[in-house]
Amino acid sequence: MSDRRRGVPRANGQGMNGERTPGLAGGGPGTSGFLARRDLARDRLDSITGAKGGEREDRSAWFRAVYESAARDAAAVPWADLAPKQALSDWLADNPGEGRRALDVACGLGDNAEELAGAGYRTTAFDLAPEAVAWARERFPESAVDYRAADLFNLPAEWDGHFDLVHECYTLQALDGALRATAFPALARLVAPGGRLLVITRTRPEGANVDGPPWPLTPQELARFDALGFTREEATPYEIVKGERVIPHVRAVFSRR
Repeated sequence: MSDRRRGVPRANGQGMNGERTPGLAGGGPGTSGFLARRDLARDRLDSITGAKGGEREDRSAWFRAVYESAARDAAAVPWADLAPKQALSDWLADNPGEGRRALDVACGLGDNAEELAGAGYRTTAFDLAPEAVAWARERFPESAVDYRAADLFNLPAEWDGHFDLVHECYTLQALDGALRATAFPALARLVAPGGRLLVITRTRPEGANVDGPPWPLTPQELARFDALGFTREEATPYEIVKGERVIPHVRAVFSRR
């Protein structure tokens, strides 16, 4: 299955930190072996309580179970690409960190966090699952990133208004109901005055029904940040093509007033 992007120019190479994907038994991302293992993992994970949403405790336990049961096989983590998101790399090429503070939300295996650090940001990255954080540290043993195990809904008080850039990729779309509504202000409070919030997400039209997860964001949902003290700088739509599927996305940037 081939993946390609439409609508946003691609950066050259493998991202700012170069090639960082170690060899994988059975093949890496894009190979038939990797995709077959991922399909098997999805079937197994879908049977665990919390896979399709629900209460905070169930959803949190499900995310932890994904990493705990993966046995260090990235194919068993449905969202792990072992590479930074291209939309992030493209944006960082024009917005280097120059020592500013950045936070990577729900960092997973660390690729986006490493890209932020490689672009010159003093980067903190957190994930709900301690196993994900340990795995990221193993993948990048010389990393300058400060990896933490933490919960978006119970973060250290000193993080409030602390970061010049907060990067949110695919976290909001993984939540629904009350959890999703609470996540918007939880993200907003992390951005320093004059700082930026960078959101990368799937999108859908208003009123479109979806059988998530994920639950792509609507334009009205993205506009919630406008009411949380932000001004929208950018909303760049693009598409990711996976086989016969065309998946609409947006890269949105908000500055805190």
